[in-house]
Amino acid sequence: MNKETIRTLFKEKRIELTKEVIKSLSDQIIEHFCDFLSSKENINHVHLFLPIDRFNEVDTLPLFFRLQEKGFRIYTSIVNKAKDNLDTLEITHTKRFINDAWGIPLPAEATRVKPENIQLIIIPLLAYDRRGFRLGYGKGYYDKYLSDMGKQVLKVGLSFFGPVDFIPEEAHDIPLDLCINQNGVRYF
Repeated sequence: MNKETIRTLFKEKRIELTKEVIKSLSDQIIEHFCDFLSSKENINHVHLFLPIDRFNEVDTLPLFFRLQEKGFRIYTSIVNKAKDNLDTLEITHTKRFINDAWGIPLPAEATRVKPENIQLIIIPLLAYDRRGFRLGYGKGYYDKYLSDMGKQVLKVGLSFFGPVDFIPEEAHDIPLDLCINQNGVRYF
């Protein structure tokens, strides 16, 4: 299958998920992530994506609040349209989020920072393959963002589904180190 076929298939699979199923699966995924993170005592700086409700993404907001309670430094990104890339925001002390016109949650208070302290990044995806290559929404923002980070940064996907056999990769694609779904952690 080519990328567009896979992208369409997984968008359709997500549309079929009810809000109750999304919440249940998200809770299971977050539990597996927290179990994984508890074994990584040296990680204190975590970047996560904020879920877009209309895309039926894994709900990372409960994870945000759990990380906040445990004292992690927390980051997210927003699109910088002028530079056609992502800017990093520290959201460690954020208390609330406001949806923009597109339904994207934005932190009510945040500070723009350089991403140099990030040790683990949770990356949004539609699908991933058995080798760790992911398929996003097709804009390439996260591949650009990851290319500026060191190889030591752990790249983690969260998914409601298991892997496909193969996603055609391009030279700029950066694979995940692991992906977590409701069944557990898959390392690449």
